[in-house]
Amino acid sequence: MSRKPNAIIFGGLNTCSRTLAALLVPPDGSERLVENLRIVDKYAVMPPTTYLGSVFPDVLKQPNVEYRQANLTVSATVASCFEPRAGNEPFDYVFDFTGEIQWDRPEGIQIGHTFKIARLVGLEAAKRKVKAYVRIQHPFYQCKESGSHDEKEDVKPEGVLGTWWHEALRALGAIEDLNLVIVRTALPYGPYINYTALIPFIAVAACYGHLKQPMKALNSPGKYPSHTVHVDDIAGAMWAAAEWMAKTGRTEADAIAGEEILFKNDKNKVDEAEGVVPPSKKVVAPLFNIEDDSKLTFVELGNVVASFFGTTFDFHNFMTNIAAKFRLEDIIEDINEVHVSTWTTMITTSKPPIPNTRFSSYMDVYNLKKHVVAFNADKIKNIIGYKLKRPEFNHEALRDMVDKLKAENSWPNNDP
Repeated sequence: MSRKPNAIIFGGLNTCSRTLAALLVPPDGSERLVENLRIVDKYAVMPPTTYLGSVFPDVLKQPNVEYRQANLTVSATVASCFEPRAGNEPFDYVFDFTGEIQWDRPEGIQIGHTFKIARLVGLEAAKRKVKAYVRIQHPFYQCKESGSHDEKEDVKPEGVLGTWWHEALRALGAIEDLNLVIVRTALPYGPYINYTALIPFIAVAACYGHLKQPMKALNSPGKYPSHTVHVDDIAGAMWAAAEWMAKTGRTEADAIAGEEILFKNDKNKVDEAEGVVPPSKKVVAPLFNIEDDSKLTFVELGNVVASFFGTTFDFHNFMTNIAAKFRLEDIIEDINEVHVSTWTTMITTSKPPIPNTRFSSYMDVYNLKKHVVAFNADKIKNIIGYKLKRPEFNHEALRDMVDKLKAENSWPNNDP
């Protein structure tokens, strides 16, 4: 390809597609990776109806960057999003971040907003013969506590949310002539993102550091994997995967990196939505994990975060853990009471006050439950040659995140 590729990013403004956009078209004016970039999502950006962070608005100001607010549940709308501007070449790369990320949404929403949208975008991308279609897969799985943790390991989707994200992978993998590659992430963190359990967990640690009290958690003794990945490496891995797929093509990519995407749904749900791939059909697609090299257990993760804020990490007593195991919904407000009230104090007494921050220390039922997350990233390093930008989850990485959030007045600035 003599020119730089044209790219579309679908969805993910509320997760991590903004980080990818800033990689593709750096707002500081440094060399861009793509010729033209179109970003499509359901949110408005002027004024914003979701948290955007301080960098993304500057990305939107760059030449040849276009944002479209669109309802992607409509096939005609999806098709229109692939039409290039007059005088531009067709789009080469598609980055698919679409999907519902709230664990408590009913199944109909998960089907319509995750499975259906991904399939519509994938079908149109195949029709347009895009050179690479990169689908993100969030860590909505329960991994095994020990094992290889590689792409061949059989992992269980978590609940309705995880099931329909997984079904979306099978639907995309079954689309003929789609140059699909899947990037599956560990627990994400980093500047300007506020999704998944790790972000409120960090806010909780800040609260107990402010109080100078130990931070306590459930799920003692916490020796299960809680692997992490910086958002810069999610973006970097997706770009590297696109470049690799564009050179390799789906047939060879399947041979080199293909994994069977096993059926994990209730067999009675096959007829719930158009395009659900029956369990009798084998689906193979290139799949790469991405995580950092820290490979932390939950207790190690807690120790890193708590020590960063000048406190210690411990677990609630035996009785609280037992109560949480059997009736978490009944005691969740008690568990949250101290750190939520402390966060309120911190954001209102911050210098300056930030009462409208999108960040919170509230831990909902999903975030408080035990999540075993481990996705060995050797494969993407060995096959694609990807090198981690942020190989360790440590104080330096947390400082970079917190300082950037403080600079945009999204994180309380109370302590020295």
